[in-house]
Amino acid sequence: MTEGVAQTVRLLAGRYQVGDLIGRGGMADVHVGTDSRLGRRVAIKLLKPTLATDPAFRSRFRREAQEAAKMAHPTIVRIFDAGEETVVEDDGAEVQVPFIIMEFVDGRLLKDMIAEGPLDPAEAVRIISQVLTALEYSHRAGVVHRDVKPGNIMVTSNGQVKVMDFGIARAISDSSASIAETSTIVGTAQYFSPEQARGEAVDARTDLYSTGIVLFEMLTGRAPFTGDNPVAVAYQHVNQQALPPSAANPRVSPALDAVVLRAMAKDRFERFQTAGEFRIDAETAAQGAIPARKSTKPADFNATLFGVNPNAVVGTEATFRQLNVDQNDRIPRTQNRPPVAWIWGGVVVMIAMIVAVVLWTLSLTEQSTSYTQNVAIPVPTVVGTTWEEGSAAITDDKLVSVRVDEASAEFPAGVIVRTKPEAGVTVSPDQEITVYVSSGAETVKVPQIVNKDQAAAAADLVAAGLTAGEPTPAYSASLKAGIVVSSVPAPGESVPQGTAVALTVSNGLVQIPDVAGQDVGAATTALTAMQLTVSTDPDRACSGGKVSAQSLKGDAPQKSAVTIKYCAKP
Repeated sequence: MTEGVAQTVRLLAGRYQVGDLIGRGGMADVHVGTDSRLGRRVAIKLLKPTLATDPAFRSRFRREAQEAAKMAHPTIVRIFDAGEETVVEDDGAEVQVPFIIMEFVDGRLLKDMIAEGPLDPAEAVRIISQVLTALEYSHRAGVVHRDVKPGNIMVTSNGQVKVMDFGIARAISDSSASIAETSTIVGTAQYFSPEQARGEAVDARTDLYSTGIVLFEMLTGRAPFTGDNPVAVAYQHVNQQALPPSAANPRVSPALDAVVLRAMAKDRFERFQTAGEFRIDAETAAQGAIPARKSTKPADFNATLFGVNPNAVVGTEATFRQLNVDQNDRIPRTQNRPPVAWIWGGVVVMIAMIVAVVLWTLSLTEQSTSYTQNVAIPVPTVVGTTWEEGSAAITDDKLVSVRVDEASAEFPAGVIVRTKPEAGVTVSPDQEITVYVSSGAETVKVPQIVNKDQAAAAADLVAAGLTAGEPTPAYSASLKAGIVVSSVPAPGESVPQGTAVALTVSNGLVQIPDVAGQDVGAATTALTAMQLTVSTDPDRACSGGKVSAQSLKGDAPQKSAVTIKYCAKP
């Protein structure tokens, strides 16, 4: 049904040209398109017409699309527009096609990358870190995604992660009556949280559970729970514990196992409580360290004091007996008090211990600085300095610098862009610090845009990573109005990514020169070269073969007819 509609609809809302099909999902098809009004490339998501049969859905869809369109973040695919288009099918029936106009992302779906096998743990954490950055932004804005899965995550050619469909899942899931129905619309039940499977209210921690499932799948190449139908999978989310990822991929560290399993906790209070907390622990585990986790239950120090057996459980019969020994059960004392010599001996020993502790504390204070520096060294701040300066500073701190070049439009070539670990993070001596050094802005070639329509030329520039500057009108004898005459920089030139290319566009006019006084033959040749229709009219009032008058001069439409009078007196 959707594919047939896509072939019929060529223009949405009077401005969006629907192009080739580039993706297909359970609830929609995605096409590449062009915004003819702004001349930019977009992605057009055509939802299934069956979704629009419910008036309540249409209302929720518009509201959620408006909320999602307010979010602007590098890790979130922008929503530019949304609406519904009435389409007449081949049988004459009218159907409502809900559509979403989104930012076009040149990259791959994460689900396609996972289909090729498990990702390297470091790359999986890099991707999930950006997903969590997007969720952290959306949760602060009060938007819960509800449908975090690899099919809604894209990775661009330069490694940037983009999360799609914020807010749209809510409009769809609210109009579904059961797990089975929801799974056919919102996606697969493999990424349901236990509270979603039970039909309970969801919050930001629901997204974190689904993100944990995505991280598990990146590390292992498969989902933790599978079944013959969505209900069977949902049952496992509620009642079955997942195996650690290392059971399927030995390259996964125990620290990363712990992060994944905590994110997938059945009880939402046992999970990470914020996306930022999840991201920090994942990055810490990826660096080989064990994330610190505070106990949720305070320690009962009283149970280990005053002679109580520390192995006894508070409240058990053994503990009760120990704290309430009957006087008759105690061992009879053979003397009323200890000898005086024992008391004074104990006092002397206590004084000696106190003096020793004081002296040790003073010596420790004097040596603490050098001792701490030998155990934990903070990564120095070198961003913005040259590679030579930054590398020297890292070496001076007894650390090892490893250079990695990467393109950067913000920093000039040779300047440090970032470090990993970041500045201020404490590491052990001789720790390798990856230093990312700018190789300059990434360059691209200006595409062939001359002789193309202005809108198509602008779309080609955007696709190449460039932008179209303000067009300059120009006279042209041959190119129709709106056709690109030339550009600066010219096609084929290499320029930094993001450069604005100035376009010269035909205005559909020619500028006819004043040929009075010229020889009639030369004047006729010059005007004919401008693709004008020239006719001559002899002027018997003068002689000499010179042009005495002309019917048009100055701005005129292309291929205009011009009559010139010339002196033809015998």
